[in-house]
Amino acid sequence: MSVFEDENVSLLIRAITHIGSEDEARDFLEDILTNKEIISISQRLTVAKMLLSGEKYADIEKATGASSATVVRVNQCIRYGAGGYRAVIEKLGD
Repeated sequence: MSVFEDENVSLLIRAITHIGSEDEARDFLEDILTNKEIISISQRLTVAKMLLSGEKYADIEKATGASSATVVRVNQCIRYGAGGYRAVIEKLGD
């Protein structure tokens, strides 16, 4: 069974798709995640953005404070994953 077949995960995905503003997103993240989780997730997104722009691992580690393991893991997701990082970063456009 895929994690995405779980009804709790389905509820989370539906909730995310119904967020209508940055303020709502901020409030939801503050309620559902710890500060450490928010920082960790945002760091991975920044790592992905830098990888997609062609930055070197060492520069990414220095700029973000991410471990080399995190940079490698995010890069593997970009290369072999579902395409979520790339799609979201393209939509952000900055």
